[in-house]
Amino acid sequence: MNARRPARGAGGARNRVRIIGGTHRSRVLHFPDREGLRPTPDRVRETLFNWLGQDLTGLACLDLFAGSGALGLEAGSRQAGSVVLVERDAAVAAALRDNVRLLGLTAAEVVVGDALEFLRFDRRRFDVVFVDPPFEGADHVGVLSKLVEHLAPGARVYVEAPRPVDPGAGWSVLRRLAAGRVHAHLIQAP
Repeated sequence: MNARRPARGAGGARNRVRIIGGTHRSRVLHFPDREGLRPTPDRVRETLFNWLGQDLTGLACLDLFAGSGALGLEAGSRQAGSVVLVERDAAVAAALRDNVRLLGLTAAEVVVGDALEFLRFDRRRFDVVFVDPPFEGADHVGVLSKLVEHLAPGARVYVEAPRPVDPGAGWSVLRRLAAGRVHAHLIQAP
């Protein structure tokens, strides 16, 4: 979530995001206007889900800084076994719940709260984790260090940042992409 750029969804429309694949392909979802709320661009999401594989059947996914929900809802559209969307803003979380209901994603859960507090108290393990915090002041390496105990064997983590991220010792960078102001990384813990 980037504080310098207004929220943009598919086609440049404010406060909208389009699901680009899966069972809900082309559905347009709405989210509240919040400074810094920035859905992952369509092109980057398309690349990410090519990296992950188009079918996420049965995988447990965590959208740690959910915002618009573009990543977690996209995973749900691609048959993820479960999707947890963590969002600290109550109004944005309410919109996420509305979008989950609209799509009929019965395996999706919206958690209202701070992402790091979620990691501190939740004990579930995930196969795919999306880490796309607000760009301003984000501590990607700190988040990754707290995330390790929540990863299932072979789990992959997507990290989005305004510049390249070095995940630190022990992490493998599987893929990288730079698209405009977005630097996307697919990484894996040892």
